[in-house]
Amino acid sequence: MTQRGRFLSIEGGEGVGKSTQIAALAEAIRTAGHDVIVTREPGGTQGAEAIRQMLLGGTAERWLPRAEALLFAAARSDHVERLIEPALESGKWVISDRFIDSSRAYQGGGSGLSDADILTLHEIGSRGLMPDRTLILRIDPDEATRRASVRDHGKPDRIQAREADFHKGVDVAFVSYAEREPRVRLVNADGPPATVTSRLLAEISDLLVPE
Repeated sequence: MTQRGRFLSIEGGEGVGKSTQIAALAEAIRTAGHDVIVTREPGGTQGAEAIRQMLLGGTAERWLPRAEALLFAAARSDHVERLIEPALESGKWVISDRFIDSSRAYQGGGSGLSDADILTLHEIGSRGLMPDRTLILRIDPDEATRRASVRDHGKPDRIQAREADFHKGVDVAFVSYAEREPRVRLVNADGPPATVTSRLLAEISDLLVPE
């Protein structure tokens, strides 16, 4: 029987360098002998990418918190059923740029919905699938803001453009998950990219060991 693959999610606020680190991490895992699929949320499948356009376009007030949470849950459901679960069952590793903990932090910690409600939606839509390891990248907030501004060329999407207090709530939520859930690890994203990649690899070293 094919051994089930591993599922990693990479999380963090705006401007922490997720894209750079996901590419480097995927390459390192491939070098270790594993097939790797890199995907993102919201998105990853045709249906989920269509919902992504609905979620990220328009003004900040386009969706109220409950509607936004439902749309994220719907996108994730399609993503899990059509891409993530089949890949894991075939023995591939999956690295997702954001997953359930972003919904918890952004729609919960940032928008004020309860964590229980977000997790209930996840149980209904995605059968409660959780990553084997969630790595949250963190840097100084001022540096994160600077990086995000450079990345977005002054044109952030409707979620990135929210007030600083919103993004502070997101960061507080992420830290709280790491404090109480063993699968969630905080990773210092300051320093040269290669150094940050080494920190990420250290946090998944136990998963890379053959069972």
